[in-house]
Amino acid sequence: MERLRIASGAPPSAPRRTRYSSPAWKGEARVIPLLDVSSTYADIVTMVFSSTIAAKAWFATAAVILAMVQVLTASRMWGKLHRVVPLSFPVAKQVHRWSGRLAFLSTLPVFFHCVFILGFKTPDARVAIHAVAGTVVYGVLAAKLLMIKRKGFPHWAIPVAGSTLASLLLVLWLTSSYWYFTSVRFGF
Repeated sequence: MERLRIASGAPPSAPRRTRYSSPAWKGEARVIPLLDVSSTYADIVTMVFSSTIAAKAWFATAAVILAMVQVLTASRMWGKLHRVVPLSFPVAKQVHRWSGRLAFLSTLPVFFHCVFILGFKTPDARVAIHAVAGTVVYGVLAAKLLMIKRKGFPHWAIPVAGSTLASLLLVLWLTSSYWYFTSVRFGF
C-alpha cells in the first residue's frame, strides 16, 4: 500500500507510532520543554533584575541575611546575646521560624538556577567549592529539621546543625554572590 502511494506521487503517510517507537524511546533528546522553562524563567526574572545571574546573586544575599537573623535569634533562644538581641523568648522563636521559612524560600530560585540552568561544573576552585557546598546544603537543612521534630538528640546537635547550615550558606554566598558583586557588577 505504501509503495502505491509513493509511485502515484501522493505523500507517504507518517509511520505508525507504537508505544515503544516514540523519539524519546529511540534515544532522541527532547529539550524543548526544558528550553521553554529556561526561557520562561529568564523572562520572569528579567522583569525585575538585569539578568538571571543578578537575580541569583540577590536571592542568595537575601538568604544569607536571613541566615544571620537565624543565628542571632537562635543564640537568643539558647540564652545567649541578651543585650545584642533584646527579644523575649516567644518573639525570638517566631522571628527565628519566619526568617528560616523566608530564607528557605529565597534559596529556591537560586537552587533552580544552579541546578537547571548552570548545572554542576568545576572549572576552577571557586566554582568547585560552590558546587560541593551547594550539594550539601539541603541535606544539612533536612537533618536540622528532623532533629527539631524528633527528640532524643544531644543538646548540642541542633546548634551545630544550624551553625553548619549558616556556614554553608555563607560559603555559597562568598563563592557566588560576593564574587558576582565584586567581579562582574553590583546592581539589579
